[in-house]
Amino acid sequence: MIRLSDAQLGFVTEKHLATLTTTRPDGRSHVVPVAFTWDPEAGVVRITTRRRTTKVANARRREGAPPPRAAICQVDGRRWLTLEGAIEVSEDPAEVAEAVRRYAVRYRPRDHDPERVVLRLRPEEVMSSRQLR
Repeated sequence: MIRLSDAQLGFVTEKHLATLTTTRPDGRSHVVPVAFTWDPEAGVVRITTRRRTTKVANARRREGAPPPRAAICQVDGRRWLTLEGAIEVSEDPAEVAEAVRRYAVRYRPRDHDPERVVLRLRPEEVMSSRQLR
C-alpha cells in the first residue's frame, strides 16, 4: 500500500476535481473529469458514479484480459499529483455509503441515487510535482 507525503495528503483533501483515465476495450483512452476521495487507512481512491457510465464499463474485469488499470490526476496551477494502479467496481452498499460520506466532507452532500456505485483505485505508483514531494 502506498503512502502519501504530508504535502500530497493535504493536496488530495483540497476541493479540486481531477481527471480519471481508463482504457476502452479497443485500447483507446477514456479521460473524464471526476471528484474523488483518498482513504489513507485503506490506501484507496474512491469515485462515486452511476453504474452505466463508460468509466464503470472500462473498470469491469473482462474474461481473459489483465485486470483493469487507471490513473487519476489532480492539477492546481503548477501543483499536480497522479495516482496509478488497478481499478475495480464496487456495488457494496456499505462501500457506496462510505464513499458518499467522504465525498460530502470534501465536496458537498449528495442525493441518494440507487444507480450509484464506487470505482475503487488502488494506487501502486504516485507521481507529483516538486511542490508535493
